[in-house]
Amino acid sequence: MLLVMGVSGAGKTTVASALAERLGWAFLDADDLHPAANHAKMARGEPLDDVDRRPWLAAIAAWIAARQAEDQPAVVACSTLKRAYRDELRRAADDLQIVFLRAEPELLAERLRHRRGHFMPASLLDSQFADLELPAPEEHPMVVDAGQALTETIEAVSRMIDRDKGGAPETKKRRGDV
Repeated sequence: MLLVMGVSGAGKTTVASALAERLGWAFLDADDLHPAANHAKMARGEPLDDVDRRPWLAAIAAWIAARQAEDQPAVVACSTLKRAYRDELRRAADDLQIVFLRAEPELLAERLRHRRGHFMPASLLDSQFADLELPAPEEHPMVVDAGQALTETIEAVSRMIDRDKGGAPETKKRRGDV
């Protein structure tokens, strides 16, 4: 089970869906599980708080737990900016592996300026970075440069998964940066 995380504009959905397709795994864009009120709040330029996120995280955890129960590997695109959010999702699948799309604010601001039809405005980027708790070494993240080409990102993550025997839960070493 893979969790592709990062701030808005890092490419979570693009990377996660490409990984899922390459691996033949199920895919979830966690944004699809936000209640309408959350989408509306963000569209108004208001950041979500932990109360807003609680039912959303529960829905994501339920989806992950269902895949886990079916022994169906999956890739989830989800910001999970705080450690507590990632811990909640990890409780749903003990083999959850984190792919952190690391990017500079300037790159993401540029991407968001050109993004059309998305509920998340560029004005919330600063609040996302303010909330971001970088994955700690004990979370064993795969840290990937979000500024590289999609094909390079997919290849790098696929190599790490292959090296870790398909992401077996017993493999819990630090992977380092890509």
